[in-house]
Parts: sequence; C-alpha cells; structure tokens
Amino acid sequence: MTRTLALVALGAAFGLASPVLAQDAAPQPVVVELFTSQGCTACPPADAMLAEMAGREDVIGLSLHVDYWNYLGWEDTFSQAAFTERQHGYGHAAGSTVVYTPQIVVGGSDRVMGARAMEVADLIAAHRAAPDHVQFAVGRTDDSTFTLEATWTGASPAPDMVVQLVAFTPHERVEISRGENAGRVADYHNVVRDWRVVAEWDGSRPFVARIAPSAEMPHIVIVQETGYGAILGVARLE
Repeated sequence: MTRTLALVALGAAFGLASPVLAQDAAPQPVVVELFTSQGCTACPPADAMLAEMAGREDVIGLSLHVDYWNYLGWEDTFSQAAFTERQHGYGHAAGSTVVYTPQIVVGGSDRVMGARAMEVADLIAAHRAAPDHVQFAVGRTDDSTFTLEATWTGASPAPDMVVQLVAFTPHERVEISRGENAGRVADYHNVVRDWRVVAEWDGSRPFVARIAPSAEMPHIVIVQETGYGAILGVARLE
C-alpha cells in the first residue's frame, strides 16, 4: 500500500510517473543529522565537523537548527519548530525526554552527544558496511522534474516506512549580533530549509513518483522506518 500526502509549494509535486531512466547500484551515502543552534556556545565544533562532511560523496550531512535556544537573546535564523519536534521524536524513540545541542544522529538510529569525530566516523563506517534495504532509480524528464522509483530489497515483510523529501542550502554565513555567540561570524553547511513526509509506504510494491522541486536548492529523498527509526534508503535528486 502507498498513500501519498499533499505537498505545499516549497517542497515538490508527487504523483504517478512512468519508469525512471537509470538505476544507481552504488552503495548509498549515510545520512548524518546535526541538531544545532546559532545560540549554542557548544555547537561551533560540531558545525565545523559537519562542514567537513559536506563535500563527501559517501555521507549526506544535514544541519537542523532547533528553536529552543531562541530565548537566549538571539533568534536562530534557520530554526524551525519542526526540527525541534524531530529531535524530540528521536529522543522518544530511544526512551528519553531530554534534548540538547549539539546532537548527531547517524542513519536515524545512532545518537552522539557533541562533536565526537572518531565516534561519528566509526558509526558512519558501520552504516556504510551494512546492506541497503531500499534501492532507488532516479531520472530526469526535463530540466525541472525528476522521476523516482524506490524498491524494497530487504527481508520480508518490510516495516512501515515514511518517504520524506528534504531541501537544503549548501552554505550559509550568519553574523550573530546578540546572545551567547554575539560577535561571531558563523558558517553553516547543508542547512535544512524544508523537511516533510510525502508518503507512507509498506514496501509491498515499488513506490513510484514524479518530483518537481519548486525551490532551486539540492533535494534528497529519505526512506525511514516509521516512528523515527532507522534510515533505510536515501537518494540524491541530481
């Protein structure tokens, strides 16, 4: 069963599509989410670590700015309540009610406190060594529209999954004039601007869609186990 949800303008348009053009059988990159804030004095080392990941092909590092430090005198210009909710969702999935920054989540399932580079590197290597559970075929029908087909290749039955579309800007520079980081000129990489669930999927049949991004920024598709579980597949739209 596939149930597609409506999208608003910032994301993309999803609908049935003809078979896609090409299949990429290379190992998929590992998704690394950094929950951060411009008002967090402990976050710059983690932000710098994410910057180092931004140019890698085997990793998709994403910077999600939370809003719970905005009361400290500086409102994070990229913060969204939805990202705070996502971090809480990961916490609840792990049996915790505590959130903090910086926090890193690797592959949707492994959590790291702070900028622990070696621990993150080991987790990335472990996720890279694991088999991919979802295979993607991505193609283009024209300059602005992608076709996508996702197929479950893991053990049957597949878990309940959500298909998500993520848009991000590769680089942003911010002059922070107030709060605990006042006077700092901060560089942020792969700043998530939109993250939405576009479909629920049970893997019994391929998920097929046509995607027309309405914003000129990189987009990726993430398939994740429902309930903030493991990330089971990811595809760049490029």
